[in-house]
Amino acid sequence: VIPSMRSLTAEEYVEAFKSFLDHSTEHQCMDEFNKEEMPNIMAGCHHASHRADSASLLLGGSPGSEQDLKMIRILQAAHPGVPIDNEIVEPNPQHVAAYKELVNQAPDLQNVSFIWHQLTSSEYEQQVKEKGAHKKFDFIHMIQMLYRVEDIPSTIKFFHSCLDHHGKLLIIILSDSSGWASLWKKYRHCLPSTDSGHYVTSNGITDILQRLDFEYRVYEFPSGWDITECFIEGDPVGSLMMDFLTGTKNFLVTAPPGMRQQLQEALCQPECSSKKDGRIIFSNNLSMIVVES
Repeated sequence: VIPSMRSLTAEEYVEAFKSFLDHSTEHQCMDEFNKEEMPNIMAGCHHASHRADSASLLLGGSPGSEQDLKMIRILQAAHPGVPIDNEIVEPNPQHVAAYKELVNQAPDLQNVSFIWHQLTSSEYEQQVKEKGAHKKFDFIHMIQMLYRVEDIPSTIKFFHSCLDHHGKLLIIILSDSSGWASLWKKYRHCLPSTDSGHYVTSNGITDILQRLDFEYRVYEFPSGWDITECFIEGDPVGSLMMDFLTGTKNFLVTAPPGMRQQLQEALCQPECSSKKDGRIIFSNNLSMIVVES
């Protein structure tokens, strides 16, 4: 009996996500953005005369806590000696544990305080509204998280309302030039219905920002994901990659053969992937959207 298709659990997602990170340039792409654009962004987001005693960050669930720490270090460099209050909103207990572990191993974060909220962004929003105390932040980021939010416009509106004067909200989301965008638009019929996320890309977010009348800038950064193993029968790495791609446990085993074949064919289309040195590189281009307070 073939087991039925089901969504990944939190633990399974972490494992599938790791295989994605290992074979993609997602983090290198973010590093590039951190190096080229972030110092200027961070320099402008803490207004010295306004509140020189501390800078504050609110970091909405990002699966890679290394990126959070890099951003904290950029803020430290932009505002030397200023204590940083850092709050993290992350529902996945494994991500929270990994983050705490990284912080414990980082000797250069003495001036930084951490508060962890093991909550979804909507649970955090509810908690803030119930307390009635609206803490203001100099910098808030939402890295690759809006796919999992129930009401995207109201979530953006809420976090924007948490920005201090001169604060910045950074949204990192898949670009419309990515393979994901055409997969979701053109080949959605190849994807299982188990994954309950939003198929949202940067144009969807900028449309919302325009409707909200928020000022923003978009930075596009290229990124690739080597998915060659997805086409090798029985390959364990390929199997994990397909699980990540579809949000489905053991997709290659549980999906109807027709759907599996359609998806593999779609992944090879030029609007999704390119070939390089005999490898198949799926386009994972990212848009970094910086929203002004």
